[in-house]
Amino acid sequence: MKRLFLFISCSFSMLLTTLGQHTTILISLDGCRADYPEWYDTPTFDFMAENGMSAGLIPSFPSKTFPNHYTLATGLYPDHHGIVANSFLDVATGEVFSLGNAEQKFNPKYYGGEPIWITAKRQGLRTAVFYWPGSDVAILGQHPDTYYNYDAKPRLSLEQRINGIIAQLAKPTEERPQLIMAYLEEPDSKGHRHGPQGKETRRAVMRVDSLIGHLYTTLCRHNLQKTTNLVVVSDHGMAWVDSTHAIRIAHLLKPEWVRDVVGEIPACVYANPGCTDSIYNALRDIDHAKVWRKNEVPAYLHYGTSSRIGDVIVLPDIGYIVYEKPIEAGGTHGYDPNLQEMHALFRAIGPDIPHTTLPDFPNVCVYNFVCKLLGIEPAPNDGYDINIH
Repeated sequence: MKRLFLFISCSFSMLLTTLGQHTTILISLDGCRADYPEWYDTPTFDFMAENGMSAGLIPSFPSKTFPNHYTLATGLYPDHHGIVANSFLDVATGEVFSLGNAEQKFNPKYYGGEPIWITAKRQGLRTAVFYWPGSDVAILGQHPDTYYNYDAKPRLSLEQRINGIIAQLAKPTEERPQLIMAYLEEPDSKGHRHGPQGKETRRAVMRVDSLIGHLYTTLCRHNLQKTTNLVVVSDHGMAWVDSTHAIRIAHLLKPEWVRDVVGEIPACVYANPGCTDSIYNALRDIDHAKVWRKNEVPAYLHYGTSSRIGDVIVLPDIGYIVYEKPIEAGGTHGYDPNLQEMHALFRAIGPDIPHTTLPDFPNVCVYNFVCKLLGIEPAPNDGYDINIH
């Protein structure tokens, strides 16, 4: 490790006079609530807020990891890019898309839109991506110039990913990427296990803040903060669920009505032909949840046109979960994106980023924001421009 840092430091010294186009680094911290910096000691996030852009991100529905990371990458709502949940039924084939099924996860047919790494490559930029969901799939027949298979073991540690970003910046001019992206699993995993206010979650938040701080300090040490835009985002927030808050629906449904039930926040019920109304009527009055036919999902959720979405959607109230088995108390997400508990972190700092505090804005806008920083033309998307000048 000392040898690696020596190489990087030497490379930085040689490159200082050759840096040209500004590099943009986009890092996602899974499950980092917008208000964690108000609760915990986060000097890096605080510094970025004081010297750059600060806001909360409103996730897309459902406020789950895979759909929202692909939304951040494409600027499209899950209903439009096709990754409508972490798991869903492909009604055309009868197959269930699942992150645990490599055959489905790596099948490009599920991934619509144009992710930012392809937008950048198409316009002549170099790209390096550390584990961003979807980056290891041959979407539109392409990968980033540098990428990593998330399922390959051993997986890079969080520290190795940050050091990998630094190593990318140390490459010769003709090899150095203009777009670097990285995904970090924390503080989501600790938030699930211990809840958003658990001491282990606090430590995880402070750890990722420290890692971002190490990256930014390294940029400053080599005067690279003047040529590098650093954007830190998250996919969703986190809420507490008590062990008594399971919502059970199986006993209300006749087997002949139901093709499949996938998910828990929300639960998507796929109906056999002619059975949608029977399912809806059986579930419409359950406690602690909202129940909609697919075509009646409220417009603000931007959900209900994809064929991959269930015929009846059951969305639990915050703090509840659709689950047939006993549950352990802990944290979870997937709820209505407008709930403050689901809002995610946004920080940005760099030569092209003004000092401003923004109201919370939809995460479909991040794609356009990064395209603007890179000076490239975005593909069609659902976002709008965030003014950075």
